[in-house]
Amino acid sequence: MNLNETDQEFMDRFTYFTEEVAKEEGQTLEEPTRYMAILATLIGSQSKEAFAMLLPKALKAGVTPVEVKEIVYQATDYLGFGRMLPFLMLVNEELEKEHISLPLESQKTTTTEDRLEKGIQAQADIFGEHMKEAWKAGHINRWLASNCFGDYYTRTGLTLAQREMITFCFLLAQGGCEPQLIAHAKGNMNMGNDKAFLIKVVSQCLPYIGYPRSLNAINCVNKAAEDQ
Repeated sequence: MNLNETDQEFMDRFTYFTEEVAKEEGQTLEEPTRYMAILATLIGSQSKEAFAMLLPKALKAGVTPVEVKEIVYQATDYLGFGRMLPFLMLVNEELEKEHISLPLESQKTTTTEDRLEKGIQAQADIFGEHMKEAWKAGHINRWLASNCFGDYYTRTGLTLAQREMITFCFLLAQGGCEPQLIAHAKGNMNMGNDKAFLIKVVSQCLPYIGYPRSLNAINCVNKAAEDQ
């Protein structure tokens, strides 16, 4: 169904607004970064149809197939396999349509033997040296270090700063994750994604998640900045 035919008035105004947002003085991002944030936000909000619409544009704007795959893979930690899987299927379908051979080149850097150690180090690099003891608090904390950070954050294809940005987007889009959103806003700031950058990210994602969650995210960014 072509929305430009069935809902032309709505699409004209929505498209105008997205273009307005993309050009807003002081709130612009480089196109690949903007699309990476939007794709992560659409995954976080479970917007499969919108993701499918935006994915070809993201690839055309310079987001690489590896970067798209890494965004989707990392969503597993923040949404779970069940909510990530439809997006992985959509990405595979689009890449095959573009005649991109799958699987892509491996980005793995850990083994099952060293994933905990390297995951702990990734946590410490992002959040501070105190995280080197956090995994000892219980089995969930150990899994967080070995699985979330050891299996995913250690992969190449995205920098730690980019991974923190997409995590921020997964969380802001879901809603109800404000404590984690504040923590990862701080992690972003530690990685060089400062308050101004995070507000740009929220601004560029607003048309796709609406005002309530966007305003909640801005409040979390402000809280994180106060605590820094």
